[in-house]
Order: sequence, then C-alpha cells, then structure tokens
Amino acid sequence: MTDTGRSGVSPVDRDELPFAAPCRKLSPWAPLGWVRAGFADLMQAPQQSLVYGLAVAVMIAIVSLLAWLQGSQWFMFAMLGGFVFLAPLTCIGLYAISAQLERDQPPLMSRSFRAAFKRHFGNEMVFALVLLIIFLVWARAAVMVSVFFPTEGETTTMELVGFFSFGTTIGAVFAAITFSASAFSLPMIMHRDVDSVTAIVTSVNAVLRNKRAMLVWLTIIVASLLVGVATAFTGLVVIVPIIGYAAWHGYLETVNADAFPRHQVGITSIPRSEHELQSDDNSSAQ
Repeated sequence: MTDTGRSGVSPVDRDELPFAAPCRKLSPWAPLGWVRAGFADLMQAPQQSLVYGLAVAVMIAIVSLLAWLQGSQWFMFAMLGGFVFLAPLTCIGLYAISAQLERDQPPLMSRSFRAAFKRHFGNEMVFALVLLIIFLVWARAAVMVSVFFPTEGETTTMELVGFFSFGTTIGAVFAAITFSASAFSLPMIMHRDVDSVTAIVTSVNAVLRNKRAMLVWLTIIVASLLVGVATAFTGLVVIVPIIGYAAWHGYLETVNADAFPRHQVGITSIPRSEHELQSDDNSSAQ
C-alpha cells in the first residue's frame, strides 16, 4: 500500500515503514534546553500562549472548586490526577503554535484549532482512549488501595507510612506507564503521518533509552504543576504553554522521524528547516 504524498515526492510504501522511529541519545540536562526554547516560543506568541494557558487553568480551577464545595477532596485529587493523565491531549494546539513559529508563519489560533480538532482528531481519539483506559484502571486501583486504610483503633505512624507508601508506589507505576506512552507520541502525530500505535511505541522506546533525561523532564513537569496549583492555578497560565512548547522541542531533538511521510495538508506539511528539506530529498532519491 502506497501514499502519493506531496507533489514531487515519491510514493511511500507504508508496509515498508519501520515499526517505530529511532531516537537520539540525550544529555541528562537536555530538558533544560527544551524549557528555554518553550519560553522563547511564549515570548514570540504571548497572546496566543496566555489565552491557551488561561483556558486550561480555568478548566482545572472550576473542576477543583466544584469538588471542594461538594466536600469531596478525594474527588478533587482524583480529577487533578486525571488531568496529569490527559494533559498531553490539551497541548496539541500548543505544538501547532510552535510549528507555525518554526515555519515563520503568524501563530494563528484558527490553525491550531484545526490541527487539534480536525487534522489529527482520529489519532488523538485513539490515543485518548488508551489514556482513558489507563486512568480508569488507575482509579479502580486507588479505590481498592483505600480499602486497606487503617480505621480500627489508634492508627500508628508506621501503619500510615506503609499505607501511603504502597498507594504512592501503585500511582507511580501508572504514572510511569502514561508518561512513557505520551512523552513524544502526540508531537509525532502532529509532525508526521503516523498511526497512534507507531507513535506510542516510539515514545516508549525513546523514554526507555533516555531514562536520566526523562527523569529530569518529569521532575520539571511535576514541580511546575505543583507551583501552578500552589499559586491558586494562576501560575498555570504561563506554565502550561511553556511545558507544551518544551515538549514539542523535546520531541524534535529526541525522535528522528525522517523515514515517515509528511502530512499532505496542514502546518507540518511544510518543512521547518533545510534539514528536513534535505531529508525529503534523500528519501525521494532512495
């Protein structure tokens, strides 16, 4: 089965495409460069970035406030945990803004919305379904763990430490699975014409081969979100776009997706640099 691709590019035989894109070996401190690049994108598109960040911050604040007013703090924490699982889906519009800036295009919200809700909607929904299944299993596991909370007699410190340590370990396992699957998958779907399975396998492979760098990246994400929550969600207005842009730059530095076809329409149907133009020429010559 072939794909005609863009004009002037040889047809692509999808049966011969690799199962996953190769990844580069990263310095442990590479994520710090991603954050700097994300901040630079924020400075280039401040209005679009802050509008996007405000929308996400308001959404999280409303859910948390409703849960708190209903007297269900556990539900609030569960929803915040769910946001951590589903957060990558909220960032694809930010990837689109970064992609426009790389191509010297004005960063239009209309293009970003088309990318998020039209161009790649099918693959996004498959990816969302995968994350939803993981989240539901995680929520069920959390309920089962809560059954073992010591309620009879006087609870000792050791019992509490044991309970919370066990619960934290279970949550960390699910968080690690989700993080590995989502770190680079949606940026890859935005960048190249690939299916969700290929993108997820590529992401997991890249994370496993760059454990130290990804640990630093995960620490930055978690610390940033905690700062955002600690500032009554106002900090998320700036934090969300920076993290989203940084994730896009991290994908470009980590994953070599040159073997996969470019989208025929949309922002990323246009090469972002001379490097990608040369890659396309080499692919067509093979």
